[in-house]
Amino acid sequence: VFSLFGYKDASSGYIMGITIILWFTVLFANFAEAIAEGRGKAQADSLRSAKKDVEAHIIESCDKKDSMTNISSSLLKKGNLVYVKAGEQIPADGEVIEGAASVDESAITGESAPVVREAGGDRSAVTGGTMVISDWLVIEVTSEAGESFLDKMIAMVEGSSRKKTPNEIALQIFLIALTII
Repeated sequence: VFSLFGYKDASSGYIMGITIILWFTVLFANFAEAIAEGRGKAQADSLRSAKKDVEAHIIESCDKKDSMTNISSSLLKKGNLVYVKAGEQIPADGEVIEGAASVDESAITGESAPVVREAGGDRSAVTGGTMVISDWLVIEVTSEAGESFLDKMIAMVEGSSRKKTPNEIALQIFLIALTII
């Protein structure tokens, strides 16, 4: 603005060019930050969509699979036994105590291939929000409502502060240097 009224060290075109470059740099930095924040929110939304309230089939013991009580998965308590069959979502985190089934964990791990979960051994843990693809499982719930793996992941994604990328750091240093100059 001063160069347009005659107060200038260089030509008005040169000063205008520098001004435009600085404005585009600031706009690009804000745009990059907005994209990164949007990705973080999308990840949290994706995790939230995997965690939905489903109907859980509580049984008294492994021998009494025929007498089930249906309740909301949000009312499950640690130690409840839950019967889950093919096509149903696992209502809570737990350990498989009977049965074997293919489980789709893609919502949690991103892995497209289903995994086999069975009673005993190191392949017996299941995560709430995953889907049983084949067969059936009897699961002992190991977490209280609000303390599941998905709840912890959502809290971690929402509460994390995003680190700046190397390009953002370089851009910030460049802007500071130009401001000083």
